[in-house]
Amino acid sequence: MPMTRQGLVRLLPLLLGVIIIGAWFADVQQNGPYVIRNLLPPAFVVVLAAWVLIKSGGTWRITDWRLPLATVGYAIPAIGLSTYLHYAFAVNLDGLFTDATQPGELFRFLPVYTIVAGLIGFAIGWIIGRNV
Repeated sequence: MPMTRQGLVRLLPLLLGVIIIGAWFADVQQNGPYVIRNLLPPAFVVVLAAWVLIKSGGTWRITDWRLPLATVGYAIPAIGLSTYLHYAFAVNLDGLFTDATQPGELFRFLPVYTIVAGLIGFAIGWIIGRNV
């Protein structure tokens, strides 16, 4: 089933938000080698949201709440943790990166951590959605 016009309209704010976050990630990392890698977890949120909208016919309402709640469960740590750590790096939060020999290496493994945290959130959302 293809994406409806209504679904595209509902997906657009999320897509624009991820694009803005991606531009900010590139700015914080000064276009370093890990920008694309760090865009994968937020981009996967867009893929999950598109999947929900396709399955539900262009709305966020669906008879089975597992997939929408699992998508939110993935998005919170995937976007939230990644954005928070980019912010902490940008402002050197509490001197966190002052004595680090290679502070930019944070971004090397950050996508792995956010994806794992997102998958845990996805599982929690799936379980909650099953019981709704």
